[in-house]
Amino acid sequence: QVQLVESGGGLVQPGGSLRLSCVITGGTFRLLGVDWYRQAPGKVREFVAMISSGNRTGYADSVKGRFTISRDNAKKTVYLQMNKLKPEDTAVYYCYNGPNWGPGTQVTVSS
Repeated sequence: QVQLVESGGGLVQPGGSLRLSCVITGGTFRLLGVDWYRQAPGKVREFVAMISSGNRTGYADSVKGRFTISRDNAKKTVYLQMNKLKPEDTAVYYCYNGPNWGPGTQVTVSS
């Protein structure tokens, strides 16, 4: 059973940066593709970024050029580097490896 745990969320000012981490246990990490999703209050959960087992990456248009997804197979961790944050990036961010979700980490962008 794959388990995912996110960390790294917090409060940041507009224009600032955060790096989220997703530690994964219970599977063969190097073979796993992992996604990041987010859910803002009152909105549906939406795709943010993905990384395949072969390090192919993809991004939602709303974060392209600002967010970078990466992985460290030795640490069994997937990262989401978020730069130039905007208030509309405020959401709970989730790590996903179907059908398993992490509990999420809150990101708040506000002055």
